[in-house]
Amino acid sequence: MQTSIFLARLLGPLLLLPGISLLLTPRTFRTMATELLGSLTLIYLFGLIDFAAGLAIVLTHNVWVANWRVIVTLIGWLMLVRGVVRILAADKIRPYARKLMGNKRLLPVSGGALVILGLVLCYFGYIA
Repeated sequence: MQTSIFLARLLGPLLLLPGISLLLTPRTFRTMATELLGSLTLIYLFGLIDFAAGLAIVLTHNVWVANWRVIVTLIGWLMLVRGVVRILAADKIRPYARKLMGNKRLLPVSGGALVILGLVLCYFGYIA
């Protein structure tokens, strides 16, 4: 349980702050995404970071229970898979990502989801 609380305290603000920023300054994120998609090196580097962080979470917190702690586990697995995809198929995901960035609803929905996840994890990490 201590690992769950620690990871909730870590991930909560890490999801909440970018989510708020996404909602407040979507143009900045579109610019950053465009610049990122122009660099295979950055895609690969972010893949390594995602893979390392996801693996760290999965190795320390592979908890499959019917409560809030499964959110931490799912985030770890999603980061791990995203890292693998970015490392192994960096050049193949670029067209898909560019197409996604054309969707006007993507940033508000993503920002809202990050805010909700961040708030839930902050609640269980700091308050409950």
